[in-house]
Amino acid sequence: MSGNELGEFLRVRRSRLNPADVGFPGSGARRVAGLRREEVAVLAGVSADYYARLEQGRERHPSGQVIDAIAGALRLDTDARWHAYRLAGLVPKASPVGRRQERV
Repeated sequence: MSGNELGEFLRVRRSRLNPADVGFPGSGARRVAGLRREEVAVLAGVSADYYARLEQGRERHPSGQVIDAIAGALRLDTDARWHAYRLAGLVPKASPVGRRQERV
């Protein structure tokens, strides 16, 4: 392991989305599959530099709001969103949508 599990996770999830999936026009050939870092940053409402630092492991303490925004931009399901929280060293907040009721 590289010690940058969050960055690796974000890279893999970014590579799975096509620009057309999120409303960006197809711009011909790309060097890598999926969205560009800058496109994820725009969708998440964070700076491209900050998002790049997250993927590269130079920023290791994102807030829950940032993880939520990136998860939304990458269209992560609940399990993947929670995994991103754990990789960032955060405790996910409870999500009322799609959660099962737990009884004690």
